[in-house]
Amino acid sequence: MNALVYIVLSAVQQLGVIGHTVLQDSQPATGESNLSDQLKEHASEVGETLNQSEAIQNVSAGILEPIYQIGEYMTFSSFYWVAFSLMIAGVVCYAGQLFLAKFFLLFKGSLNIREIILDSFSLLVSAVGLVLVTQIATNHSTFTNHSVSVISSTAVGVIVGFVFYWWGQKTEFRAVDAGSKKLES
Repeated sequence: MNALVYIVLSAVQQLGVIGHTVLQDSQPATGESNLSDQLKEHASEVGETLNQSEAIQNVSAGILEPIYQIGEYMTFSSFYWVAFSLMIAGVVCYAGQLFLAKFFLLFKGSLNIREIILDSFSLLVSAVGLVLVTQIATNHSTFTNHSVSVISSTAVGVIVGFVFYWWGQKTEFRAVDAGSKKLES
């Protein structure tokens, strides 16, 4: 358990820019050392120690190696087109689910907070994936240099995303209708 705490603290330390900003904003005006400073210093020490640990490096390599292998396997010419299209589809689908479908369900008097959280998380994952795919494609391919590729991938992604949004919305509405019929009987 202690190792897990140290790993989490190390990860937090690696996010030093964010942590530094948050800690700076929350420091008392007197400049006295506080608990936040102590935690930051301890996390930094733990992070440095863990980064030097061969066992931690092996665990990190074990996590990253299969991902790298898949990445090398997936370097076919249309990979970025497909990945970009999938991420656009996810953004369109979950934005529709989160904003339109939930809006319509509000009029039916049925909102499920778990569905809202799930759709929000899915939208966030898709949006982050879209940004990462775009960055990687820019750095490692010519995909972003070809306007027709970007536009066609976007168009396919929007269409697929809308189809999945429509499908999900229908499923949610059927579930609401089935639940209300069950309550009536």
